[in-house]
Amino acid sequence: MSDLREAALASKAWPFEEARKLVKRYQKAPPEKGHVLFETGYGPSGLPHIGTFGEVARTTMVRRAFELISDIPTRLICFSDDMDGMRKVPDNVPNNEMLHEHLQKPLTSVPDPFGEFESFGHHNNAMLRRFLDSFGFEYEFASATDYYNEGKLDEVLLRACEKYDAIMEVMLKSLREERQQTYSCFLPIHPETGRVLYVPMKHVDAKEGTVTFDDETGREWTLPVTGGKVKFQWKPDFGARWAALDVDYEMYGKDHSTNGPIYDQICRILGGRAPEHFVFELFLDENGQKISKSKGNGISIDDWLTYATPESLSLFMYQKPRTAKRLHFDVIPKMVDEYHQHLRAYEGQDTAARLNNPGHHIHGHNVPASDMEVPFAMLLNLASAAGAESKDVLWGFIRKYADATPETHPGLDAAAAYAVRYYQDRVKPAKTYRAPTEQERAALDDLSTRLRGWDGAVDAEELQSMIFAVGKEHGFEPLRDWFTAIYEVLLGASQGPRFGGFAALFGVTETADLIDAALAREA
Repeated sequence: MSDLREAALASKAWPFEEARKLVKRYQKAPPEKGHVLFETGYGPSGLPHIGTFGEVARTTMVRRAFELISDIPTRLICFSDDMDGMRKVPDNVPNNEMLHEHLQKPLTSVPDPFGEFESFGHHNNAMLRRFLDSFGFEYEFASATDYYNEGKLDEVLLRACEKYDAIMEVMLKSLREERQQTYSCFLPIHPETGRVLYVPMKHVDAKEGTVTFDDETGREWTLPVTGGKVKFQWKPDFGARWAALDVDYEMYGKDHSTNGPIYDQICRILGGRAPEHFVFELFLDENGQKISKSKGNGISIDDWLTYATPESLSLFMYQKPRTAKRLHFDVIPKMVDEYHQHLRAYEGQDTAARLNNPGHHIHGHNVPASDMEVPFAMLLNLASAAGAESKDVLWGFIRKYADATPETHPGLDAAAAYAVRYYQDRVKPAKTYRAPTEQERAALDDLSTRLRGWDGAVDAEELQSMIFAVGKEHGFEPLRDWFTAIYEVLLGASQGPRFGGFAALFGVTETADLIDAALAREA
């Protein structure tokens, strides 16, 4: 066994812990299908969102971890339930009046309101693939419509006819009495209207593989369950799909956790082996409320990528997936700096430490070196102090501080552009300066005087020591109150990076000018 594999088998990083479940799953014999199958599911009633990214990114991390500790080949299928009926017309699409006449039809039978694809389902599937491709995910796309119509689910549908009573027994226990009266695990597609029907079955013929039901008008129909004439309800669909594809691993959010045992039971009833699971916590907004697409109280994937790289978002997804985390704009700068901290640490770590480093789980073995000579939080404060409207303003300071150019440090260059955008959109509108107290005014005036007389090296640590000394001499206790005052009075922010580093980057004289301007403003 190689040292790398041995270290991976011992790693406590959660993707390796998950991967070891799959090693144990096949410790007696490899899978008959010749590979381990990972799956993620997607409901294409709307555009892909940040949760879609998180699910595929996290599954990819587990897949990559498994490939390091096992020689069994792997596949990842992103399965789109595009045969689901359109329950409501989205507000954010053109020609939405036209869509009303197609309610309850499978999404792949609804005309594309954008006029670009064969159907609305095909449009949203294309958006999903474009979305996943933009992040470089390795996956196979699967359409429920294709699987049903091409007979790939026929075997499991026929088995469901045979096991109908057992499936219904599981499902009815989970439903309210009123819903029990009309429920069926099968959803027939009306032969004339093309709509997905939520009606009870009058008869299920296991021998013939047919179902008999009355439509909304009371007219009786008998249809084969095969060939795309019938689909599964969404809860049985989970278990049926796992059985049909022999899925080995699928993760889902905590909102599915109560249904997880139902999915597993149905999978087993249909002759399958339930996959390994990972239940992740849901995201919260800045007020601790669950994020809801309908409420719009979170941030979107586009929001994040406006201000930072996909890798910083991957880090957010990697960290503590079983813990509910607040997903709001203030998280972004923190993730950018933490991401680069991990990259810098990776260079000097041994094999075991590297496998526990998030950089490995984001990039695999190709972990890049960080070229962030200036932290993102510092760039934000620099943009704030300079009122920057372009990254060129920041580079005017960076060049004096570090041996770097946009050409030699493309990551830093991109971060400077992100920082200016974040400052203009998120910081500047909310900036509020406060007047200094008498104690703070005296200390700030003293600091300005010392900066103007500074004849030492423009060194962040030396400047930080001098700033500490000013705070102590002016009686700040605790000393952090002194630094809070600096940021609130000078920059209109309650916190920031080490001010010595800021002064070294911004310039000693420029920092003194900033202090004098703040004191004059409040005079």
